[in-house]
Amino acid sequence: MPERRRIRVIQVASAAGRKPGQKETLIGLGLNKLRRVRELEDTPAVRGMIRKVAHLVKVEELG
Repeated sequence: MPERRRIRVIQVASAAGRKPGQKETLIGLGLNKLRRVRELEDTPAVRGMIRKVAHLVKVEELG
């Protein structure tokens, strides 16, 4: 089975005052404070969550 690609997700903006669900989405990604970084598997589910909060995070492709 091929190894899944990984991505690095960095929170660059606060979730305070955002639409309902966006704070929960950040928590689901393992982010809840500014400049917090998580390395996650690049799956369709994770990409969908990132799309929902794209204005709050920065995404980097890993090797």
